Amino acid sequence: MFIQLIGVGKLKEKYLVMGIQEYVKRLGPYIKFQMIEVADEKAPDTLSEAEVRQVKEREGERILAHVKSEAHIIVLAIDGKLWSSEELAEELDKLGTYGTSHVVFVIGGSHGLSDEVLRRAQQKLSFGRMTLPHQLMRLVLVEQIYRAVKINRGEPYHK
Repeated sequence: MFIQLIGVGKLKEKYLVMGIQEYVKRLGPYIKFQMIEVADEKAPDTLSEAEVRQVKEREGERILAHVKSEAHIIVLAIDGKLWSSEELAEELDKLGTYGTSHVVFVIGGSHGLSDEVLRRAQQKLSFGRMTLPHQLMRLVLVEQIYRAVKINRGEPYHK
């Protein structure tokens, strides 16, 4: 299976970079994994609705430029489905079993995701109603992907 994580913005904090690198290394024997960072749109703190839409559209174009047509897209969104670690593992296993070998997780920028990215996605996943820093969310997601792989292989890690 090939899993990509596409995130808007550059990961800056060293501790997050190191944490992600550790889980990517652990994933190496099991799956092909790639993290892609697309540039966030520079904008002032206060924007009109139209300007927010433009920011999301530009970031969405950058995201979709990295997505192949056969990819199964799962976007992270507050209004998405809540999955347990076991349900994420089951979903990835089901996708792989039924011929989907390329899965893309997308974490949008601070203004969210464009309508085009949301339309292209097959699923929306939520980690809860709390707002978390998007950079921290990358680490959490990579860890959960690793946990799902270990669950599906019946190997110790998940407790």
